[in-house]
Amino acid sequence: MLLDLLHDGAVLAVVLGHFSSRFRGSVAQATLASGRWFLLAGAALALAGCAGPLSTLDPAGPAALSIAWLWWVMLAGATVLALLVFVLLAVVYRRPDLGARFEPYHWIVGGGLIMPVVVLTALVIYALFTGERLLAHPDPDVPRVSARGEMWVWRFSYPDHPEAGETDVLHIPAGQPVDVLVTSTDVIHSFWVPRLAGKIDAIPGHENVVRIHADRPGTYRGVCAEFCGIGHTEMIFTLMAHDPEEYQAILSGGTP
Repeated sequence: MLLDLLHDGAVLAVVLGHFSSRFRGSVAQATLASGRWFLLAGAALALAGCAGPLSTLDPAGPAALSIAWLWWVMLAGATVLALLVFVLLAVVYRRPDLGARFEPYHWIVGGGLIMPVVVLTALVIYALFTGERLLAHPDPDVPRVSARGEMWVWRFSYPDHPEAGETDVLHIPAGQPVDVLVTSTDVIHSFWVPRLAGKIDAIPGHENVVRIHADRPGTYRGVCAEFCGIGHTEMIFTLMAHDPEEYQAILSGGTP
């Protein structure tokens, strides 16, 4: 990824240097117009995905909130870079003499090396910091539930309360973190409740752990996020977060 961005930045730098001294016509106008439409379309698509039962931009817990913030930070970084590119294009179109003052070498080093390295370094540091906070570090005080994927349903059980048996709906207590032990009995699936946490693979013979946290009681939708055959799109499930008293009653054989 870094090499691709460095290459793209270098190509852009050469184009800007060449463009500043040779082109001022309809091609430049079309480029700027296309850029404006691209930004408007991107903003519309981003806003359209900000809500809904499977929206990662409508978080209902701290883990999902961290992921949403990471998305927004990366979007902001990409937007700043895009605006910078369009501003440079506008400048060399309006004032080609300004762009011609810089040698192609300056465009390559500044736009193709320095700028991508600075931006990518900042984004990588922030992403690593966020990812570390999302890890499910061992904690005996965090309740556990098990999620087992099989074509094409999810089965849930409660290791800390074996008397609760197996359910088709995942029940968790609201207002506290819960570790979900994820595995599979056949092929690779992927456990994902977008409004509560990130996704994690369900691998046969292996157990992965994802920590989820619902801020308040409610019903949330989960899906399999890994293509697993013809029934993949139907491999959905419901997660219900309960008040602590209600959760204990359900584990004891009550009804939600």
